[in-house]
Amino acid sequence: MRLSFNMKFNAGLDGILTTQQKMNRAQDQLTKQTRILTPADDPAASAKVLGLDQNLEQVAQFQNNSVLLKNNLALEETVLTNMRTSIDRARVLAIASGNGAYTEADKKAVAQELKNIQVELLDLMNSRNAEGGYIFSGFQDKKQTYSLNNATGIYEFQGDDGQKALQISPTIALAGNDSGKFVFEDVNARFKTTPAVISAGGATAAEVSVTDQSQFDAYYKQNYDALTPANNDFSVVLTAPSTYEIQRNGASLVPPVTGTFTPDAPIAFNGLTINISGAAAVPGQVDFSLQAPEKKNILTTIGEFITALENPALSAFEFNEAISDTLTQTTAAATNIDSFLSSIGGRVNVLDSVFGTNEDLTVNNKAYRADLSEVDYAAALTEITKQEIALQAISNTFVKVSGVSLFDYIR
Repeated sequence: MRLSFNMKFNAGLDGILTTQQKMNRAQDQLTKQTRILTPADDPAASAKVLGLDQNLEQVAQFQNNSVLLKNNLALEETVLTNMRTSIDRARVLAIASGNGAYTEADKKAVAQELKNIQVELLDLMNSRNAEGGYIFSGFQDKKQTYSLNNATGIYEFQGDDGQKALQISPTIALAGNDSGKFVFEDVNARFKTTPAVISAGGATAAEVSVTDQSQFDAYYKQNYDALTPANNDFSVVLTAPSTYEIQRNGASLVPPVTGTFTPDAPIAFNGLTINISGAAAVPGQVDFSLQAPEKKNILTTIGEFITALENPALSAFEFNEAISDTLTQTTAAATNIDSFLSSIGGRVNVLDSVFGTNEDLTVNNKAYRADLSEVDYAAALTEITKQEIALQAISNTFVKVSGVSLFDYIR
């Protein structure tokens, strides 16, 4: 076979270039810290690495969401805890104002402190998060949560009932806020009756008051009829010589509620105390009704009690009713806030658990990814050294072989 100079030269050059390419590849693996420089190096491992990278990015976003959620929940928890303290103070003031020794000046001083509490609660209910959104406005977080309606004097909710949820895992999304519609608006006002009305007979006065709120609440919930309003009308019918019967919508109760009537002697009925005065009350009739249920936020409750404190014309009965309303409704508002604080605590616990799980998944995925793609430093350094030696050998051989020709033999 004829071996030309060009063939020898090209063969030597190809050997040098191939060896350099192998050495450069080993250097690239070492520099980039991966053994897979292109998908062609290991198609199966390359596909798995791509999937792991996507999963790691997704988990990283879940972790960012978790941090944001935890900050938002911590803010809401702080706000609600401060509100709880203020509501407790309002309740203490309501109890204290029932002291018969309080003068009108004392009541006005209590009213002034309650005004300050009302301002503080309004500020807390209009709290904003780091992004400037109102935390209790639901989806309408650019709207102020509560504002005063000057025409009615009532603080009105401006948001909606939405909850902004963030994904913290492929299957779990948690709400990072609670709407004021549920936290502050969904609070029942005190169940009570309308004022007593003397509809027949010669009674001089009549009062119906709730003296056992728990017993009356249970009766109210079982018997209030929203479909037939007349079924909420009750009457104390007085007959000669001295008996009474309590009727509902003009009919006797089952079983009948009857007894001996004595003027000014209290009549007990399912948590109510009915007082009728006047020797000429018999025969006669006193009517009252179950008031329709309503909901009131704490700002309205405190506002109404402030009005009662500043009104010296109220009778002792009317003022005591205002105190009872305030005590019942502040307790209900505090209980509602407590339930949401508990809910926040539960969400934070889930958040911490999922966050830890995501951290473990990240560590495991990174370890698996390293096993698939990361370079073995010892192997890469060994490969570089081997290719350097091979390159030197080929270079030396190329110099010697390329210097051999027919003229060397002729000489």
